[in-house]
Amino acid sequence: MVSIKMKLFANLREHAGKSEVMLDGDTVLDILNSLTKQYPSLKEIIFEDNTEEPQLRGYINVFVNGNSIHHLDGFSTTLTQGDEIAIFPPVSGG
Repeated sequence: MVSIKMKLFANLREHAGKSEVMLDGDTVLDILNSLTKQYPSLKEIIFEDNTEEPQLRGYINVFVNGNSIHHLDGFSTTLTQGDEIAIFPPVSGG
Protein backbone atom coordinates (compact mmCIF):
# COMPACT_ATOMS: atom_id res chain seq x y z
CA MET A 1 0.00 0.00 0.00
CA VAL A 2 1.28 3.46 -0.90
CA SER A 3 0.58 6.92 0.49
CA ILE A 4 -0.93 9.25 -2.08
CA LYS A 5 -1.45 13.00 -1.99
CA MET A 6 -4.97 13.88 -3.05
CA LYS A 7 -5.84 17.44 -4.02
CA LEU A 8 -9.41 18.61 -3.54
CA PHE A 9 -10.96 21.56 -5.34
CA ALA A 10 -14.04 23.81 -5.00
CA ASN A 11 -16.90 22.30 -2.96
CA LEU A 12 -14.91 19.11 -2.29
CA ARG A 13 -12.31 21.22 -0.49
CA GLU A 14 -15.05 23.01 1.44
CA HIS A 15 -16.63 19.74 2.62
CA ALA A 16 -13.29 18.27 3.70
CA GLY A 17 -12.04 21.51 5.23
CA LYS A 18 -8.66 21.16 3.50
CA SER A 19 -7.24 21.34 0.01
CA GLU A 20 -5.13 18.19 0.18
CA VAL A 21 -5.02 14.98 2.18
CA MET A 22 -2.70 11.99 2.36
CA LEU A 23 -4.42 8.63 1.87
CA ASP A 24 -3.27 5.02 1.62
CA GLY A 25 -4.26 2.58 -1.13
CA ASP A 26 -3.12 0.61 -4.14
CA THR A 27 -5.70 1.74 -6.70
CA VAL A 28 -7.75 4.83 -7.46
CA LEU A 29 -10.84 3.12 -6.02
CA ASP A 30 -8.96 2.30 -2.78
CA ILE A 31 -8.04 5.97 -2.42
CA LEU A 32 -11.55 7.23 -3.19
CA ASN A 33 -13.02 4.77 -0.68
CA SER A 34 -10.50 5.91 1.92
CA LEU A 35 -11.40 9.54 1.22
CA THR A 36 -15.14 8.96 1.60
CA LYS A 37 -14.65 6.99 4.82
CA GLN A 38 -12.66 9.89 6.25
CA TYR A 39 -15.09 12.51 4.87
CA PRO A 40 -18.50 10.81 4.49
CA SER A 41 -20.20 13.92 3.07
CA LEU A 42 -18.00 13.62 -0.04
CA LYS A 43 -19.47 10.23 -0.98
CA GLU A 44 -22.72 11.70 -2.30
CA ILE A 45 -20.81 14.37 -4.23
CA ILE A 46 -18.35 11.95 -5.88
CA PHE A 47 -20.33 8.72 -6.44
CA GLU A 48 -23.68 8.02 -8.11
CA ASP A 49 -26.38 6.77 -5.75
CA ASN A 50 -27.97 3.34 -5.97
CA THR A 51 -25.51 1.63 -8.28
CA GLU A 52 -24.15 -1.85 -7.62
CA GLU A 53 -20.68 -0.99 -8.87
CA PRO A 54 -19.04 2.30 -7.87
CA GLN A 55 -19.63 4.96 -10.50
CA LEU A 56 -18.44 8.55 -10.56
CA ARG A 57 -21.05 11.24 -10.99
CA GLY A 58 -20.91 12.53 -14.55
CA TYR A 59 -19.52 15.89 -13.52
CA ILE A 60 -16.64 14.58 -11.37
CA ASN A 61 -13.19 14.34 -12.97
CA VAL A 62 -10.38 12.34 -11.35
CA PHE A 63 -6.80 12.73 -12.52
CA VAL A 64 -3.67 10.76 -11.62
CA ASN A 65 -0.53 12.80 -12.28
CA GLY A 66 -2.51 15.03 -14.63
CA ASN A 67 -4.07 12.17 -16.64
CA SER A 68 -7.79 11.45 -16.51
CA ILE A 69 -8.57 8.00 -15.11
CA HIS A 70 -10.83 7.59 -18.18
CA HIS A 71 -7.62 7.43 -20.24
CA LEU A 72 -5.93 5.07 -17.76
CA ASP A 73 -7.45 1.97 -16.14
CA GLY A 74 -10.33 3.79 -14.44
CA PHE A 75 -10.86 2.84 -10.81
CA SER A 76 -8.37 -0.03 -11.26
CA THR A 77 -5.49 2.32 -12.06
CA THR A 78 -2.56 1.10 -9.97
CA LEU A 79 -0.80 3.75 -7.92
CA THR A 80 2.84 4.06 -6.95
CA GLN A 81 4.55 6.10 -4.25
CA GLY A 82 4.73 9.74 -5.28
CA ASP A 83 1.61 9.69 -7.47
CA GLU A 84 -0.83 12.55 -7.02
CA ILE A 85 -4.59 12.45 -7.48
CA ALA A 86 -6.74 15.49 -8.13
CA ILE A 87 -10.53 15.57 -8.05
CA PHE A 88 -12.39 18.33 -9.84
CA PRO A 89 -16.10 18.97 -9.46
CA PRO A 90 -17.88 21.19 -11.97
CA VAL A 91 -16.66 24.76 -11.93
CA SER A 92 -18.81 27.70 -12.85
CA GLY A 93 -18.07 31.33 -13.18
CA GLY A 94 -18.25 34.17 -15.49
